[in-house]
Amino acid sequence: MKVLFRERQRFRQVWLWVLILGIAALFWLGFVYQVLLGGAFGNRPASDVQLAIITGLVGVGLPYFFYKMSLTTEVVPGELRVRFWPFHLKPVTIALHELRDYEKVTYNPIMEYGGWGIRWGLKGKAYNVYGNKGVKLYFYNRKSLLIGSQKPDELFDAITIAKQQKV
Repeated sequence: MKVLFRERQRFRQVWLWVLILGIAALFWLGFVYQVLLGGAFGNRPASDVQLAIITGLVGVGLPYFFYKMSLTTEVVPGELRVRFWPFHLKPVTIALHELRDYEKVTYNPIMEYGGWGIRWGLKGKAYNVYGNKGVKLYFYNRKSLLIGSQKPDELFDAITIAKQQKV
């Protein structure tokens, strides 16, 4: 099947990475201080083995998890596919004949949807990882869905073409 549009996005917010790497660094500093230098990290320190496990999970696992997390949007004739890895093992498929309307939008991720990710708000559901632009889909039989995109014009145009083509 011919792919008319494909976009893969990752979390790129500087404040988010400062927070994640700051938390990871705190655990690494605790590990170095307690395990390698022989001090006690905190008022009630964990054992060296427990601290090593926690440091591995938070100090390596958390940054790796956020680094690998991605939102992939594909438009093919008759369908829009959205996959938010690792939460979707298979893409969420939206048949374009179910759309009543769609539009390019600029939105406020925090005020309208409570942030980035897979979000539910008063205005419907959203898949977004970065920025404040996207395409909002309106359905005949359910609430709207916002697809965040760094290329909203291309996504909108691809949906227009794919909606006219047969699967």
